[in-house]
Amino acid sequence: MVESPLKKYSNLTQRLITGILGSAGIIAGVSFGEWTYFLIFFVICLFTLLEFYNLVGLDGLAPQKAYGTVCGVLIYSLSFFIEGRIPINGKAIPTEYYILIFPLLSCIYMIKLYKKSERKPFTNIAYTFLGIFYVTIPFALLNVIVYEEGRYNYQVILGSLLILWASDTGAYFAGTRFGKRQLFARISPKKTWEGFVGGAVLALIFAFGASQFLHSLSLQQWIVVGVLIIIGGTFGDLVESLLKRSIEIKDSGDSLPGHGGFLDRFDGLLISAPFIAAYLEIF
Repeated sequence: MVESPLKKYSNLTQRLITGILGSAGIIAGVSFGEWTYFLIFFVICLFTLLEFYNLVGLDGLAPQKAYGTVCGVLIYSLSFFIEGRIPINGKAIPTEYYILIFPLLSCIYMIKLYKKSERKPFTNIAYTFLGIFYVTIPFALLNVIVYEEGRYNYQVILGSLLILWASDTGAYFAGTRFGKRQLFARISPKKTWEGFVGGAVLALIFAFGASQFLHSLSLQQWIVVGVLIIIGGTFGDLVESLLKRSIEIKDSGDSLPGHGGFLDRFDGLLISAPFIAAYLEIF
């Protein structure tokens, strides 16, 4: 395996370089158009799913990695085409096609019948479904967020990502500088209340800034989205820490220098995206 050229730098430097380059690429892709947005999150969804299945494999489990990953990216793609009303052969795919998800997932049971010598096949089936529910569904719900009656609108997803990154950044630096009181010692001893407050303050500042430049939502709506991201992002980080603790590993991977793996970087989005989509769709 080729070692990353960033390994020669400190963890903080690696974190900054990876964060700046990665966020710049995502911002550019999301802002450019719907197809670059689709491609970026297709790749992120794909690698996050693969990473999840690799992690649970380390714990001696045998989820259906290949089929689960195929199901995941197909569900993400299906939601993109339906929510975006992307025409195929001149016609948009109707919402009734969401029903295809269920026979697609039902095949997971049938495939396991042909797997021999598995001690706990239903446990492995459960983890196959967990990967799809934990990773794919939140990314599919991003398509609900970015489309308004078939019209692509990058502003909400862009603002949400900026708020999420602000929350992560504020929590990291405030926790490193002032952190004393543990937030959830049983799951993540390094997380502190000081870090949580620092992340929340910076996230709300960015939520206010989003309301000034991204006018798809009102100030009140951006503040609500900001609160959902602060809470959802924090719990997302803790949930992923619980997963890693159960497998006894530090990082979900090393594909993103300074950040760990894709799960480490996007864990907050996985929990906050369903709440943001529900809020925007219902309220």
